[in-house]
Amino acid sequence: MAMDWQVFCRDTLTSDLVSGCLGTSRDPTYLNWIIGAWGWTAAVSLSALLLALAVGSVIGVLRTLPNNPGWARFGNVWVELFRGIPLLVQIFLWYHVAPALFAPMKSLPSFVLVMLGLGFFTSARFAEQVRSGIQSLPRGQRQAGLALGLTQWQTYRYVLLPMAYRIVLPPLTSESMNLIKNSAVAFAVSIPELTQFAMQATEETSRPIEVYLAVTVLYIVTAGVVYLALHWVEQRTRVPGFAVGKREH
Repeated sequence: MAMDWQVFCRDTLTSDLVSGCLGTSRDPTYLNWIIGAWGWTAAVSLSALLLALAVGSVIGVLRTLPNNPGWARFGNVWVELFRGIPLLVQIFLWYHVAPALFAPMKSLPSFVLVMLGLGFFTSARFAEQVRSGIQSLPRGQRQAGLALGLTQWQTYRYVLLPMAYRIVLPPLTSESMNLIKNSAVAFAVSIPELTQFAMQATEETSRPIEVYLAVTVLYIVTAGVVYLALHWVEQRTRVPGFAVGKREH
């Protein structure tokens, strides 16, 4: 089958070719559509990433608090709960079940519900990385912070977490790229992101090769941008001479 990349220059309503490939807000082309879908994918991924980082950091810290078994158990339950349920099932729970149980959530748009589902799912993975990063630090760092008069939370904020984040940045980068791929589940609740675009555009144009290749490239570009950004941060925050796994006894 010969490639026909002009499919993206066609009007989504009339299928007529549009000069310049860009239509209007009332008469968009498939190029307009895929660009908008890419924006939705980026928005869902970024918002879920920020939520996962915030919640995952808190849960990771709770799992390492000394002499606080209750908080540690809460953190363990959180991680096992959100890691043990398939992501698509969690999205459906947030979209169908949560609004039925909590009336105020009925007013939330689909975007927010997907962001919560994807963010909490990823937070469990982030929490595990943060926990391992904190526990890989020499024990003397916590003791030194407390000896200087810092509170427990100040010790985490100023001593432990800055080092732990630098150590676990590579696995956090991998999890962030996985989050971008997982954002494809948003199609299940009719968010117009890349996967939904691919399915609907393929049905309308009967050009699956061109459509899915274009969508694949955009996913790769998005993940690549995230990788390059986090790799840049990693290179500039790396702790010279620190080897993960060497702990002070």
